[in-house]
Amino acid sequence: MTVNKGLFSSATDDWGTPQDLFDRLDNEFGFQLDVCASDENHKCSKYFTPADNGLAQDWSGICWMNPPYGRTIKEWMRKAYWASISGATVVCLVPARTDTAWWHDYAMFGEVRFLRGRVKFTTSGGGVQGSAPFPSALVIFRP
Repeated sequence: MTVNKGLFSSATDDWGTPQDLFDRLDNEFGFQLDVCASDENHKCSKYFTPADNGLAQDWSGICWMNPPYGRTIKEWMRKAYWASISGATVVCLVPARTDTAWWHDYAMFGEVRFLRGRVKFTTSGGGVQGSAPFPSALVIFRP
């Protein structure tokens, strides 16, 4: 059995959204903006890349967010929460790290949906990266 060691390390904090998961959520929410994407992995026609610095942009409408899962996740969750206070709906795909400060400071103020099983994230090229070594959740911040 071959194991993708990148899944079990902090070598990357970029976990591409599986298209089938996004499609199901897009059918429910009708996303208008991908706030944390790249030219290769964006899910909406309007999106912010690292060069755009989504944290420095205004978020409005119905937003999709699959942030980097590293140290900056707290900043992304803070931005998502405050964008909802300003009128946006933000659906966040995040690791279910219920023991972290960012979870208690922000995620608990949204609607939380724990995802069954492990998400099969994608690579930057769109291939399947494999199942995540952590549970995932959706956190939905509404206006």
